[in-house]
Amino acid sequence: MHARTLLPMLLVLNALPRVASAQSSLAAPWDSVGRILKTSGALTGGYYRYGWPRRDLTLRIGDVTVSPALALGAWAGFSGDPTDATMMGDLVLTSGELKPVLAELARQRIAVTAIHNHLAGEEPQITYVHYHGQGAALELAVRLDRVLALTGAPRPVTMAPPQPVTIDTALVFGTLGLAGRAQGAVAQMSTVLVPGAVTMHGRTVTPALGYGTPVNIQALGPDRAVAAGDFAVLAAKLAPVLEALTAHGITATAVHSHLVDEEPTIYYMHFWADGPLPDVLRGLRAALDAAR
Repeated sequence: MHARTLLPMLLVLNALPRVASAQSSLAAPWDSVGRILKTSGALTGGYYRYGWPRRDLTLRIGDVTVSPALALGAWAGFSGDPTDATMMGDLVLTSGELKPVLAELARQRIAVTAIHNHLAGEEPQITYVHYHGQGAALELAVRLDRVLALTGAPRPVTMAPPQPVTIDTALVFGTLGLAGRAQGAVAQMSTVLVPGAVTMHGRTVTPALGYGTPVNIQALGPDRAVAAGDFAVLAAKLAPVLEALTAHGITATAVHSHLVDEEPTIYYMHFWADGPLPDVLRGLRAALDAAR
């Protein structure tokens, strides 16, 4: 990084508050990225991930109050060298936030790669904005922080109080064949279903950063669960995944892109499941098998 750029960055960092101790395990400058974004970070799947769940929103689909961990996890991910990093992520926005946030993304020279829904029938209506940036990680974080300031996402992000796990993790992880984590009633998992390398603008994309398949499940009680996420797949797998979901009563809520100029083209099929936990898991496992 040039000295002219480094000095302003150091001045910014010295003025930033310290946030959750979880990010202290990250080495510089990735710990500084978290300080700029006012949240903790973690190295996962070959990239550095920072999140700010929309805990300020009460989201409902029918009679279900959606946990922020299920479908409201706004985030940023960084991969590559700190002086020439790739930044990608999702912004979770209300209708009133969309216009000013898009204007600020343009001012900050952060590319928008998709604007769309992930869910269907939610109240309030939520729009997801996918974005991409390339450059020095600290500079990208400063520019993204200016965008986040226009949203209602609570920051600095504090660690959620520990909650006893009430979802049957043995059943969830065992049925789906995926590793994951759980807190309270929500289990979160992720996998990659696209074989081989993917490039965007000629650069290789870190798989978990650009085209991971997240599967989140929220237990509503002993006899009911809901699930949300998306299957990132190549074109040939779209129809088999849709058929598997539909056959098990799971609704595909959107099919669209998240990236721009990627090779090969990747499609993202979002879903919403609602029913007895074993039935939901069987449907998701059938879709995972179809995607593979």
